[in-house]
Amino acid sequence: MPYINVQITDENVSKEQKKAIIKGCTQLMVDILNKNPATTFVVIDEVNTDNWGIGFDQVTELRKQALISSTK
Repeated sequence: MPYINVQITDENVSKEQKKAIIKGCTQLMVDILNKNPATTFVVIDEVNTDNWGIGFDQVTELRKQALISSTK
C-alpha cells in the first residue's frame, strides 16, 4: 500500500495539474512496483513560499528577485 507525499510550493497549481500529479505518481507505482492503484495513496501538500527555503533564502524572495531580473 504505497503512500506518496508530494510537496510543492503554493503557486497557483491548478486542479488539472494536481490530477496529473496524482495520476502520474500512481502510474509510476503500477509500472515500477506492480502496485494496485486502488491502494496507492497520493497526498499533495502545498507549502507557502515563505515556508520553503533554498540555500539561505525564502522562495518568496527568490521569486521576487527573479521577477525583477526578468524585467530588466
